[in-house]
Amino acid sequence: MVSEPAVPPTPPVPLAALLAREDLALRQIAGPAGPGVVLHGAHTSEMADPYPYLLGGELLLTAGVHIPDAGAHPDAAGRAGPGPAEHLEAYVSRIVAAGGAALGFGLAPVHDTVPGALVAACEAHGLPLLEVPPRTTFSAVARAVWKLLERARTAELRRVTEAQQSLATAASRPDPVPSVLRQLARRVAGRAVLYGPEGTELAGEGAASAADAPLADLARLLLTRASATAGDTAPDGTHLAAYALGAGRGFVLGVAAPRRDPGDHTIASVAAVLLSLLTGEHQSGPGAARSSALVRLLLGAPPAEVAPLLGGGRRLVVHARPDAQPLTPLAASALGAALGSPLVDLGQDVVRVLVPAGRAPRPQPGWTLGVSAETAPADWPAADAQAARALARARATRTALVRHAAGSGLLGLLPEGEARAHARAVLAPVEASPAGAALLETLRTWLSLHGSWDRTAVALSVHRNTVRQRIARCAALLGTDLDDPDVRMELWFCLGRR
Repeated sequence: MVSEPAVPPTPPVPLAALLAREDLALRQIAGPAGPGVVLHGAHTSEMADPYPYLLGGELLLTAGVHIPDAGAHPDAAGRAGPGPAEHLEAYVSRIVAAGGAALGFGLAPVHDTVPGALVAACEAHGLPLLEVPPRTTFSAVARAVWKLLERARTAELRRVTEAQQSLATAASRPDPVPSVLRQLARRVAGRAVLYGPEGTELAGEGAASAADAPLADLARLLLTRASATAGDTAPDGTHLAAYALGAGRGFVLGVAAPRRDPGDHTIASVAAVLLSLLTGEHQSGPGAARSSALVRLLLGAPPAEVAPLLGGGRRLVVHARPDAQPLTPLAASALGAALGSPLVDLGQDVVRVLVPAGRAPRPQPGWTLGVSAETAPADWPAADAQAARALARARATRTALVRHAAGSGLLGLLPEGEARAHARAVLAPVEASPAGAALLETLRTWLSLHGSWDRTAVALSVHRNTVRQRIARCAALLGTDLDDPDVRMELWFCLGRR
């Protein structure tokens, strides 16, 4: 059984592009035509059996020197050799077996016309046959093929470069994982899917098709192997490829495309690297330590005992809300990666990230951030509250990032215990009311925004009339005038120390 010939990994050129060259005056007289017929090179040979000299995908050029005369000369034993028809049938079959893409037959000086037997053999074997006129040299044809190939290589290189740039840009967007998948699907004109550790689809871009099921099967198969990539072809002819995202991670990128261009593997490999970075760290080493820390916290260990497992004691807390994109686990994980921390908690409407000290968070496109002060493990709950208040202020002022500002000044002169006792006593009427928590949060936000009804409503995601009602209720419970600056100052002090 003859193995399938290997085609060189270069962008091919359509045979139609060569036939369109008017200066060559080539004419196709047999075999299939259309965009599916492509060339990977050109080769001239007068060998009776060109099979050993072909790599696959070439336009073979011949003047027919090897074609025997009609009389078929006898060999040394007196036996008649094969006639022209038998010779040409075997000749064309060997070209096809070697993976030749087309045959060009030159007119003159050996043959004035293309032999009918050659036309019949090419038609029977499905090999495109071109008539090369006497004024067109084989060198000119070969040069034209190589120029077309060079143009195709340049275009493919440009396509791959542009795809790499677009993927890198997508990875920096607020929703990086879907953006990378969307760009990949567009660049390969197919579908790109991220599969989780169990082989389930986590995210996908591109039109669904009958190839989805075999692509998922290929991804699951790759999870059971040690290899990093796998490829297959779906029953409908769609080309499938799967890429493991990191050793032992359990994430797989699946790609389904109607065709397999030389640069597609490079583009998909770049996407796989980016997705590997976006989906988090390996679940070993530091990952195992974090899992241990989580278990200990759930079992009641104090934060100070767990902190060493997290890679250091002092940290700061970041609260974040997306500006427009949906709040998903992948978006939260990508935000944590951008902030340099895998310690991410996805809430109903906010993402909380525990960031190591010394890594000052920067504004992130598409997100609004509130950042606490750096604190020791025992004060992490207080830092969480600081980050929440900073986020509320950031949203109210439409600022990308607000940091908690802890000043000392005159407040540092007061004993902490006495300050807390006084604050709780002043705020007790509000705190004891049925909606005490909501009233105190509204009062704190309203004071931080200098009594602005509209900005407070935006920060709390409520109607401005609700803000007015809550502030009026606070004034009634406290029995004081909230328009008095001294009252506001004391209440702000108490809210920060209760």
